[in-house]
Amino acid sequence: MTTMANEKTAISAMSFETALAELEDIVEKLESGKVDLESSISIYERGEALKKHCEKLLKDAEARIEKITLKADGTPSGTEPLDPG
Repeated sequence: MTTMANEKTAISAMSFETALAELEDIVEKLESGKVDLESSISIYERGEALKKHCEKLLKDAEARIEKITLKADGTPSGTEPLDPG
């Protein structure tokens, strides 16, 4: 489960893996039904922020992926941006 230290950690400083792990903890807590209403609202809001952070990190990673271009003989000729189309 999420520790108090994690709850105070700035989301923008988290790695994808850390943010995802905390988000999974939040989902587990909410699904358990053992959290009072005020806490549920608070952790839901943090969960939304974690979700947005994870989505941004994934989008940034996709933007950095490059595909290798090949010459007619099959040898690499360079790279170009990936077309996410």
